[in-house]
Amino acid sequence: MPARRSATVHHPLFARFYARIADAADRSGVGEHRDEMLSGLTGRVVEVGCGPGTNFAHYPDTVTEVLAVEPESFLRDRAAEAAPSAGVPVRVVEGIAHDLPCPAGWADAAVASLVLCSVADPVDALTEMRRVVRPGGELRFYEHVGADTPKLARLQRRLDVAWPHLAGGCHLTRDTAAAIEAAGWEVRDIRRFEFRPCAMAAPVAPHILGRATNPA
Repeated sequence: MPARRSATVHHPLFARFYARIADAADRSGVGEHRDEMLSGLTGRVVEVGCGPGTNFAHYPDTVTEVLAVEPESFLRDRAAEAAPSAGVPVRVVEGIAHDLPCPAGWADAAVASLVLCSVADPVDALTEMRRVVRPGGELRFYEHVGADTPKLARLQRRLDVAWPHLAGGCHLTRDTAAAIEAAGWEVRDIRRFEFRPCAMAAPVAPHILGRATNPA
């Protein structure tokens, strides 16, 4: 049996910055997006890259269990602190998107929230999410993506040389909707929009939010 991939991710400066701005981002409108993404979820959920646990307060009470996977130790510790105050049972564990620590078909849904920009291979990660979600189960996603407009797309390409080194591996130019379909998910709903709570958010303004299903 092949060895599991290393679950170690270490971005100490970015992790602390991200944890500090998470609550402010929620107040600026991200919280409403999280509510929209998670609305109607039921049963067992695997959340991939849970960060400091910002989604936990937004899960509906129809969710029976959340397995929250986070590879970065500082963020995982903050998520563990947030878990007891969540309105649903949350178990925080170490792991990476490409090698999730749960058996095939375990989850009724997977959640990917502002994480697919930073994984090594989005299609590989999304394929792994399909493995752990039962046939007919869902993927809920909320991600910033590459721009459709030429001017912003050019800016993203220029910034993407240095941006990942400053922002915990985050890439600005990914076509995440295409990656979801390439991994075998069937997209059911998708909303494309720009979210720019401040001028500095321009490079990450294009977003997608929606759901897909794992074909039976």
